[in-house]
Amino acid sequence: MAKKGNRIQVILECTEHKESGKPGTSRYITTKNKKNTPDRIEIKKFNPILKKMTVHKEIK
Repeated sequence: MAKKGNRIQVILECTEHKESGKPGTSRYITTKNKKNTPDRIEIKKFNPILKKMTVHKEIK
């Protein structure tokens, strides 16, 4: 039986969107294993407003 409690839900927000001046935000919700990755994560995801791949960082 698998142990529960290691995975937490995190929000990823685009880093380039604020400088672009366009309205709205690009955010994704995902989960991570807190034991394996205690640091904040950075993932390249698609930003539909800017229509390109950008770096999304974990926010609190």
